Amino acid sequence: MFQFHVAPSGDDSWPGSAERPFATLDRARAAARGSDGGAVVHLRGGVHTLARSFELTEADAGTVYQAYGYGTPAQEEPVISGGRAITGWREHDGVWAAEVGDLDTRQLYVDGRRAERAALPGLPGEARATATGYVTDVPLGWRSPGDVEFVFRGVYPWTEARCGVSDVSRDGDATVITMAQPAFGWAQELYNSTWEGQSSSGPGLPTRVENDAAFLTEPGTFVLDRSRPGRHVLMYLPLAGEHPSRTRVVAPVLERLVSVAGARDVAFKGLVFAEATWLRPSAAEGFLHYHGTGFYEGGGTETAVIGEGASVTYPAASVTVPACVTLDATENVRAEGCRFTRLGASGLGVTGGTAPAVRGCTFDTLSGAGIEVSGSRAASIEDNRVHHIGLEFSGVPGISVAGTRDCVVAHNEITHVPHCGIVVGSGQGARILRNYTAGTMEVLADGGGVYLSGPQGDSPDNQAFVQGNVIEDTRTPYNFGLYTDYGAAWVTVEGNVVLRADNTAVLHVGPPLENVVYRGNFWDQDPLGHDNPPSGVTYEGNVTYKDERELNAATAGIRSAAGPRR
Repeated sequence: MFQFHVAPSGDDSWPGSAERPFATLDRARAAARGSDGGAVVHLRGGVHTLARSFELTEADAGTVYQAYGYGTPAQEEPVISGGRAITGWREHDGVWAAEVGDLDTRQLYVDGRRAERAALPGLPGEARATATGYVTDVPLGWRSPGDVEFVFRGVYPWTEARCGVSDVSRDGDATVITMAQPAFGWAQELYNSTWEGQSSSGPGLPTRVENDAAFLTEPGTFVLDRSRPGRHVLMYLPLAGEHPSRTRVVAPVLERLVSVAGARDVAFKGLVFAEATWLRPSAAEGFLHYHGTGFYEGGGTETAVIGEGASVTYPAASVTVPACVTLDATENVRAEGCRFTRLGASGLGVTGGTAPAVRGCTFDTLSGAGIEVSGSRAASIEDNRVHHIGLEFSGVPGISVAGTRDCVVAHNEITHVPHCGIVVGSGQGARILRNYTAGTMEVLADGGGVYLSGPQGDSPDNQAFVQGNVIEDTRTPYNFGLYTDYGAAWVTVEGNVVLRADNTAVLHVGPPLENVVYRGNFWDQDPLGHDNPPSGVTYEGNVTYKDERELNAATAGIRSAAGPRR
């Protein structure tokens, strides 16, 4: 097999040897395509900055991209970055400012730390909603109103939306805020609910207001002012000890780092994928989240009745939060020992294809989900660590699979995520085995450490199995640590451990569960409905220990087998 090398200090006119490496991945790809029988491309440590998305196709079959020294103590750390280092800072009143041309981004990283966008905790003054936005009784003094974004946390308990501002004006003693369209109109048609006789319509008042220079009061935060086309200004209020001459500031520029389409037998090993953004939420369409990785962009809504006198409006069709690294219709493409970090959307998105594998990877510091798999056959997601994701889009899960056949999600660790740890949508034959989740549901409500909804098969031969998982510390009120929901069918839930959740599980949901078996699980409290299971649920041999020490002792074997094996 041919061997090629790439280094940030290389030269594309060189032969790509260890001594004289190429400079770019594009050049290495061209060389690998010219080899017969596949190639290994070794990436030396350092930052490999991409000028454009790196794309692989069926012409790249059999190529492996891996860290130099992969699997040895001498393994190096190559970072595939879609970012741009920001220089030319000027200081004024303690704030750094840099003219950045037409740069557009939603994130900033300072010496590898994710900086928050400067924000207010809601709309100042006595505010009320109108048909086109809001009115408040105080002057606002925002310097670039068209860059301001409203965040609506908990429109539904599982939902967080984002809409931009179009204009701010004074009308006598009032301040009139006109919201960007179509986002605000979509929000009004999407978010309508009735609960216990009380109805609500529209997104309500914002819970957070982001991105104006007037909000720069907290050290470590930033703002991007786009009020002058082509002359955008990035502003950053530094932390103590930071200095422009010795602090590395990176703004992500690319929206997609790597895409693999139609290829087979491609592998990524030991690489770091970092610094990409997603600009769609900054557009006039905003981000009208509904559930998980799905959001609304028009097309009509429908109404779900979720109980007597309770209903919610939901999208007739939804769109999925994109990923910064994508696999589309591939065969036997693998990511092994990689890290996905500092990304403005989801980490890895897999659509269709056969036998994609994600093993031993880390997903952290992501605006979106960790791993999304849709419509794939025989996907394997094993031994990964997912933590501190959903930093911008709080409804996303750590790992999401939907429409898959024979997908295995096993031995993963998901910690400190804003909503669900693992989400399984309708599909066939999913195996959710020996995962460990802790610190799920840290922001939004109505979810769990492991969440399944919809039919999971149509017979015992292709049903889903949820076995040997340990689910701890499901945080917000109104959650179910292990949650079969919304018409889940053909599922066996066996030998799991759930503790320190608001509720361990629930057996009565709408639409009702069908052909669901809860057997041999261990809890620290009885699930809701355990004493009167519905006709579609078999509930047998489950054990409740009120004493956590007794629970831990009785489940030591299950606990020791859950989570990554390396």
